[in-house]
Amino acid sequence: MDNLLGLLRIKIKRGVNLAVRDVRSSDPYVVVKMGKQKLKTRVINKDVNPEWNEDLTLSVSDPNLPVKLTVYDHDMFSMDDKMGDAEFEIKPFLDALKMNLDGLPCGTVISRVTPCRSNCLSEETKVVWQDNKVVQDMCLRLRNVECGEVELQLQWIDLPGSKRI
Repeated sequence: MDNLLGLLRIKIKRGVNLAVRDVRSSDPYVVVKMGKQKLKTRVINKDVNPEWNEDLTLSVSDPNLPVKLTVYDHDMFSMDDKMGDAEFEIKPFLDALKMNLDGLPCGTVISRVTPCRSNCLSEETKVVWQDNKVVQDMCLRLRNVECGEVELQLQWIDLPGSKRI
């Protein structure tokens, strides 16, 4: 814990047009991993457009580790089916935290990340100064599946005594 930089709060907002893995629908949940940490949302039954609006918080000690996200379909009597995965870098978000942003107007765009082959973004994402904190909304296109996206938001929680980013 000596290397702890702070906490990354990931709000898993919703899934959009997720794959059908049961007869007519799916029972999706999201698993988020970073290094050895693993967190998951609750299962939303029979919904390919679920709204989780759930906060998952990861400890960040290595800013170069990607965050990996996998969507599963919960099955009662068999192994859960994979419904796609995505990953994203937190470096652009952490770089914005290093800047002196006090006094900036609410809604100021600090940086942008555009979709490319090396990321899972389905559209451009902006790192924004919102209500005196750095926030990043993103929409991730799921890989290894026929369709589906997951919308999420990043926020940072400073810890007293933690290393500066």
